[in-house]
Amino acid sequence: MKIVHLANHAQTIGNGTVNMMVDLACVQARLGHDVVVASSGGGFEPLLRRHGINHVLLQQSRQPWRVPSMVAGFNRLIDRFDPDIVHAHMMTGALVSRFAGMRRRFALVTTVHQEAQKSPSLVRCGDHMVAVSESVAESLIEGGMLRERLSVVRNGAVDAPRLICRPPAKPVRLKHPNVLCVAGMYRRKGIADLLQAFAQVHEEALEEREFLPQPHLYLAGDGPDRYSMEELAAQLGIADVVHFLGFVADPRPYLAEADVFALASHVDACPLVLSEAREAGCAIVGTRVGGIPEILDGGSAGVLVPPEEPDQLAMKLRWLLMDTHARVQLAARAKCNLEVFSVERVAREYMAVYQRALSERASMERRQEARGTRRAPDGAL
Repeated sequence: MKIVHLANHAQTIGNGTVNMMVDLACVQARLGHDVVVASSGGGFEPLLRRHGINHVLLQQSRQPWRVPSMVAGFNRLIDRFDPDIVHAHMMTGALVSRFAGMRRRFALVTTVHQEAQKSPSLVRCGDHMVAVSESVAESLIEGGMLRERLSVVRNGAVDAPRLICRPPAKPVRLKHPNVLCVAGMYRRKGIADLLQAFAQVHEEALEEREFLPQPHLYLAGDGPDRYSMEELAAQLGIADVVHFLGFVADPRPYLAEADVFALASHVDACPLVLSEAREAGCAIVGTRVGGIPEILDGGSAGVLVPPEEPDQLAMKLRWLLMDTHARVQLAARAKCNLEVFSVERVAREYMAVYQRALSERASMERRQEARGTRRAPDGAL
């Protein structure tokens, strides 16, 4: 099958959408499919070339005046490659694909990776849509999406090519006991809640040193809210035990050293880092939002807490830091049934979605021919 993946960029900045697309493209190429990634570029080109994937520069922008050049560039790509499937991972690519030629042969598949992507424009432009969790699928259906045009393929990062093809990362030494979070520095990731919860844990540890030595919090990630989070840590009096690591390309050495992994997101469709934490055998605490409960098997593979409630988060962090037996048991459960989070499984399910999208498109074209109708350039009847 000939497959084109579309994304705004292919940068190595920890973007979950890009990471998932790159992993999927690499596995599909390894399975023998002819794969192209079209984006404005980034740091993943060497990995893509290593897997025989052609990277095509295709500038994508939300600025309206750039639309004609984007459509022209996309049409040149289609004329040259003649794909069976165009898989759009971001809104810009999905909307550009909608303006392909009237008699386009390919089927357009769009994936909703984030809550912010659930716009009516994105919903109606693809032949078939994929949600990365049941939670996202339910909200799409509530917004008017037809169930028959929607599939669910949960993200997975076990045996991810972008990680296993990297040179071995140097081991790290973290202070124990510790809590680790790998997430972008955005308020929606609940970093402020985690800092407030950790401040409570730290204060209680000072009062109970014989039961809980001074804990440390490690925050791996970067983003626009980093400075305000550093200020908050200082205001809470925990700046000396909170370590802002910045962006970490390969989190595995840190996951291997973590006592507890915490993700306090306010919204999160299906974070890849949780499957990475499970693969590493971490004791995990996550918020009950989006696809997080699905990744943690409803709470059997990790502790779930309500979002935006630092007191509840603090209580669970303190418990796990103090109770070694509970922590070991939770870490063991996290490593069970990891095959469902493998990139190979993700690739198999997407190939089934592609076949379904092609069949649905062929069936619709036959009905159009029978009725004497045809598609407009934007894909509408």
